[in-house]
Amino acid sequence: LGAMVQREIRSDTISMNAAISACEKGCAWERSLRLFGAMDESKLESDTITFNAAISACQKASEWAKALYVFNIMSRSSVECNTITCSAAISACERAGEWEKALELFGVMDR
Repeated sequence: LGAMVQREIRSDTISMNAAISACEKGCAWERSLRLFGAMDESKLESDTITFNAAISACQKASEWAKALYVFNIMSRSSVECNTITCSAAISACERAGEWEKALELFGVMDR
């Protein structure tokens, strides 16, 4: 993304999704969330891939509360969650022993 800025190339949803996903794979959950927030500030449209990558980054870092925070933002948006979304959020809760929260998310999957 830094090279894109230097070359005055505007980032878009696809490039930001790639960056968030790379952070997720590199266990850089905080950077992932900063990029996620930057998308909103830049008025870039988030999609299911955006949310899934951010939630998965939090899940891998055992940051269940942050994963649910992103999940709740998604729930209030027009972006629909899918099986990957719910699975990552449930897994984040499971890793932290938050089984009650995980069960609540199962209810979301039924809708």
